[in-house]
Amino acid sequence: MNTDSLISTYRAAGQGQVFAFWESLDATARAELAAQAAEVDLAEIERLNRTLVFKAAGGGANLDGLAPAPCILLPEHGGDAAQWAAATARGEAALRAGRVAAFTVAGGQGTRLGYDGPKGTFAVTPLKAKTLFQVFAEKIKASGLRYGRPLHWFIMTSHANHAQTEVFFAENRHFGLDPGRVHFFRQGRMPAVGYDGKILLETPGTLALSPDGHGGSLRALHRSGALDLMQSEGVDTLSYFQVDNPLVRCVDPAFIGFHLGAGAEMSSKMVPKAYPEEKVGHFCLQDGKIVVVEYSDMPLSMQRETNPDRTLRYGAGSIAIHVIDREFARRLAVGGEDVALPFHRADKKIATIDAAGQPVKPTAANGVKFEMFVFDAIPFARNSIVIETARADDFSPVKNADGLDSPRTSREDQMRQFARWLQGAGVPVATDATGLPQARIEVSPLFGYDASTFAERWQALPVKPAVVEGLYLE
Repeated sequence: MNTDSLISTYRAAGQGQVFAFWESLDATARAELAAQAAEVDLAEIERLNRTLVFKAAGGGANLDGLAPAPCILLPEHGGDAAQWAAATARGEAALRAGRVAAFTVAGGQGTRLGYDGPKGTFAVTPLKAKTLFQVFAEKIKASGLRYGRPLHWFIMTSHANHAQTEVFFAENRHFGLDPGRVHFFRQGRMPAVGYDGKILLETPGTLALSPDGHGGSLRALHRSGALDLMQSEGVDTLSYFQVDNPLVRCVDPAFIGFHLGAGAEMSSKMVPKAYPEEKVGHFCLQDGKIVVVEYSDMPLSMQRETNPDRTLRYGAGSIAIHVIDREFARRLAVGGEDVALPFHRADKKIATIDAAGQPVKPTAANGVKFEMFVFDAIPFARNSIVIETARADDFSPVKNADGLDSPRTSREDQMRQFARWLQGAGVPVATDATGLPQARIEVSPLFGYDASTFAERWQALPVKPAVVEGLYLE
């Protein structure tokens, strides 16, 4: 669409204010504004204004008929060990066949950590200070080596960190991975609107744009051509995880095997909630479908309900680890309103400009941002399962500079895991009551990325390390 047609389309949609300062912009600024405006689906904005903006905020989630979701439990919690073994074998066969790709949502910056850069470039390991991206790269490489098929890795960046991320990987030689199998693509963006439904400008020549949420990852996969690439490569299963969790098993054969064995289109991992008010979503069953109810949408009285054995009734916590069928992602990305992920309204303080083009820094919410959540895809799946995972082996995110879910707590959780592996292999490792070792230790995923692969490699060492303090294994 040429510029004149673009401006006419905006005016016809009642959004002509986007080009209010057009005549005062130079050629470069005009090109940038036109490119941003061309990203916007005006029909989508009109629908979101009608369904979200012009209706009162809030109202709460629909909790009618809610019940706890069924979950496949770990063997140590009553699950069927034979079923888990069969699922592992099925997942390993899929990995050997090259059917699986890793998919990381990595659009965030390290702002909350006090770090200036893409979050994936933040150092997280206890001895070597490896970055999140390096940890994942080594896990993905280790899996490819183990199953004889190198994996494709799809990484969703944002407009804010895309270039930095690509440069970081190039400078680090993609951490030993084949660059042709590491694919970067940008997350989609959505314009913010005022309470009158008008698209806001951040400056006279730029829209007030923000990422469309982790749910936007599915249509970003489609729009970038990633799904077509997967299809051409024989990949039909995506292992989805977020960039802030160094403990995550990037490709878990048992999880993949359960998903494939159930003929599921989207599957999820859960951990039992640590306490009733823990700020994680809840896996629930509603109208025969698995759904995730956010902690902010579930009354505390429900969060505190218990079973006869005193475990939490709604105790299955969502940790943003999924397996997704490729064609399910495509169906959601290209479908109409009846099969598309819903957007959510977020009232925000949005930096904008006034009628004279002067900056406005609001002190209260002055508009609405739109975002999608990936877990909203689950009810659209023709089949979906939830499996339990051990928090200590799969979930220790780095979200905050201090306190819970901080770099310190994550490093300590990593060392607890390494200590358990060593103890399981018969190495005496002194720990405190929480399992934190007194010695500083780190294990590269290239040595072992779970208890069984670590044990195999340890037993094969011709000479075992004599000193645990400062131990690094690779």
